[in-house]
Amino acid sequence: MSADDSREDFAYFSAEYAQALQALTAIENQSSTLLLLGNSDDLRTFIDQFLAMASRVKAEAEDRGEPNFAEWFGELIQRAETLRVEIMSR
Repeated sequence: MSADDSREDFAYFSAEYAQALQALTAIENQSSTLLLLGNSDDLRTFIDQFLAMASRVKAEAEDRGEPNFAEWFGELIQRAETLRVEIMSR
């Protein structure tokens, strides 16, 4: 892998991580409101979509030899899965 490829991968995964973190934070911040309004199905859909996206990018990071990004996406996935379990128990 060339230095340019490494920089491009870093820029790509950095941007993807920033977007994923922002999306998950928004989901977490809005979860109580959505549940109070009776929109638990919408919330589950948002979480499922987030998990699909984050899992895809985590797998890409693993394939491209970016273990730190894979670990960080794994942490976001764990947070989303925890939130999904909390919602299912309500």
